[in-house]
Amino acid sequence: MTTSKRLSGMKVARFQRNITKRGSGSTKKGNGYPVGPILLGFFVFVVVGSSIFQMIRMATSKGTA
Repeated sequence: MTTSKRLSGMKVARFQRNITKRGSGSTKKGNGYPVGPILLGFFVFVVVGSSIFQMIRMATSKGTA
């Protein structure tokens, strides 16, 4: 066998081994949130804080748009 045929044969064999291993190494995690609790809390803080700030601005603007 020439070097290129041997090398391509090794690559094909490695690829075939990876095909059979695919998906067996990963384990399922629990049903947790996809984001961390700190990031989720920050997001809620920003959304709620923004809405409260907007209501205060509208209340103090005396009805002018």
